[in-house]
Amino acid sequence: MNSSPSPTKPARVTSFDVAERAGVNQSTVSRALAGSPQVTAATRDRVLAVAKELGYTIDQRASGLRTGRIDTVAVVILQRPEDKQSTGNPFYFELLGSICEAASERGLETLVSLQSETGALSGDYVKRGQADGTIVIGSARNSDAWQYFRELQQSEERLVFWGSPFEDARWVRSDNIAGGKLATRTLHQRGYRKIAFVGPLEAGPGQFAERFAGYREEIERLGHNPIQASSYPDGDRSAQGYHAARELLQQHGDIDAFFAASDRLAFGVLEYMQELEARIPDRFGLIGFDGMSAGTVCNPPLTTVAPELPEAAEALLTAAIDGQAPASQRVGVKLVERASVRAAPA
Repeated sequence: MNSSPSPTKPARVTSFDVAERAGVNQSTVSRALAGSPQVTAATRDRVLAVAKELGYTIDQRASGLRTGRIDTVAVVILQRPEDKQSTGNPFYFELLGSICEAASERGLETLVSLQSETGALSGDYVKRGQADGTIVIGSARNSDAWQYFRELQQSEERLVFWGSPFEDARWVRSDNIAGGKLATRTLHQRGYRKIAFVGPLEAGPGQFAERFAGYREEIERLGHNPIQASSYPDGDRSAQGYHAARELLQQHGDIDAFFAASDRLAFGVLEYMQELEARIPDRFGLIGFDGMSAGTVCNPPLTTVAPELPEAAEALLTAAIDGQAPASQRVGVKLVERASVRAAPA
């Protein structure tokens, strides 16, 4: 029985093939594909056209070995050991989306790792040649994990944090004090006078304390006293917001507005308001912080203070990839108007 010969696997196209077809040296091909200014625009266009025609693709690993660049940023999302993806903070995944988009615009790949268990933490992606820089974001309540990355940052220059619980670290944060002032001022301008703050300050992230500082400064400037809950149960942020709203209204029946230090806390406040069948925004006003898209599906949709996520993503990449950012940096915030506060007067 005759057997037909097995098909021959086509030879892999190399940069030498591109150089021969384009009539240039192989080194010129390498420089053209790397975008070197030493190559004229006409030569670069010819090399790119030939590379496309021949189906030539760059061996990124080999290129990285030659240039010292991997063209990849690693992003570590820290969660508590008891958290699953469904119970983690959605804000961090929205920030991750902005980082991925900004990285793509730079021609970078994004390597993502969800971490929580102390014995399984890893952040030396740069030393292992897997990334050009590392960004760490996530729950400040996983103190062991943050301590691990804090110590790692002392020997790794291209490692930066979002919202680090430590002041002596390279971090990027939202302008929390300005955000606290903005939320409080907005509620006052819309006619609310007894404005309470919702958010744990001792066990919660340092960013909550900064948001409270902005609230307190603004509320005192307006001639009122700050109001806050005295205790918060263990558990998720929504449950803490629910508990705080109940306690605050039991102790201060004339409260007419809440500024919650996070959107998830605000969701808990809103749940308690719904149990009371309270009219929002007529009887109560409510503003959260984070700008989460989940706030659009609340009833009513949640007004919130949002960090400028594109600005945050660019600042994090500049620190992690370019190594040119200051030790600490804050990004701007904005008010996202929805329906949980009264409309601005005409």
